[in-house]
Amino acid sequence: MTTSTRGAAKTPAVLVLEDGRIFRGRAYGAVGETFGEAVFSTGMTGYQETLTDPSYHRQVVVMTAPHVGNTGVNDEDPESGRIWVSGYVVRDPARVSSNWRARRSLDEELREQGVVGISGVDTRALTRHLRESGAMRVGIFSGNALPDEGTMLAEVRQQPEMKGADLSAEVATKETYVVPAIGTKKFTVAAIDLGIKGMTPHRMAERGIEVHVLPATATVEDVYAVAPDGVFFSNGPGDPATADGPVALMQAVLERRTPLFGICFGNQILGRALGFGTYKLKYGHRGINQPVQDRTTGKVEITAHNHGFAVDAPLDKVSDTPFGRAEVSHVCLNDNVVEGLQLLDQPAFSVQYHPEAAAGPHDAAYLFDRFTSLMSTAQMEADRA
Repeated sequence: MTTSTRGAAKTPAVLVLEDGRIFRGRAYGAVGETFGEAVFSTGMTGYQETLTDPSYHRQVVVMTAPHVGNTGVNDEDPESGRIWVSGYVVRDPARVSSNWRARRSLDEELREQGVVGISGVDTRALTRHLRESGAMRVGIFSGNALPDEGTMLAEVRQQPEMKGADLSAEVATKETYVVPAIGTKKFTVAAIDLGIKGMTPHRMAERGIEVHVLPATATVEDVYAVAPDGVFFSNGPGDPATADGPVALMQAVLERRTPLFGICFGNQILGRALGFGTYKLKYGHRGINQPVQDRTTGKVEITAHNHGFAVDAPLDKVSDTPFGRAEVSHVCLNDNVVEGLQLLDQPAFSVQYHPEAAAGPHDAAYLFDRFTSLMSTAQMEADRA
């Protein structure tokens, strides 16, 4: 990616999809060129959390909401230390930021971090195209000396695809760090960072959990060195079919019957650890308005998603696995995609979405309580033994 941070309001920009479809607009954020997988997010709010979610690494995000940037950028809501999206596509960027917490405009933040974007695009038409044709490689080019269309298309088609991409180690912490419990400490959790969002360990800390956040390359010895009451596997980018290391680590945790909770990428890792396959969705689920049913209670939740891959597990039966019986616990009501797994013979479960829900909704916050209950039960059983 090459960028310039000079003003871009009237600078021409072009978005080129790998199938040859072209959209023209104006530069937004940094001026230059960038590449990634074109995906769309249906959230009406929470653009700052979306931009800083490590799960969006190497993706160019198309916002379906037409007005973006209205509340500017603050210093409290980022989910990590930087913007991770490769590019940003909006229809009608706010000309003025209007929020008492805003410190700068979204355009300024994108320029400061060198994120190439495009505005003035018919994002409705672009989203419909991606729904029909599927997520695909894309390039955004801006500046006064744009290449010809053939050159731009050739560059896009030279980029790597998301299928087969091993990305979690690129976004994860390199060193272990600790998020202390808020109030009285009740449990210790080893959290495997595959692209973790900042709100996730905070949600656990609110429940009296001291969270040790470990790199994606952590070993089973690293995990049990912190004497965990539970192990957590986070969200993250890339193709779960490449995540052999995290899968092997999760299998080692399952062998020890330590309470386990996985979200998003962690759900796909659990699927693989149990012997299920994974596959790439046509255009994925991204946004904060996805309906999911918890089949264990019948309750329907509106949930926050960001995933382009899913677990291939049977919806209509209990499956036998090397770690006991497993079943699909949650399902997406839009398309019947697997949204959660649970083991019936030991304390392990996962969901394919974000229960920390920054910027919302909060329907799924109870899942952290469910994890806490598993650890509490395991402690009581250990005390009795």
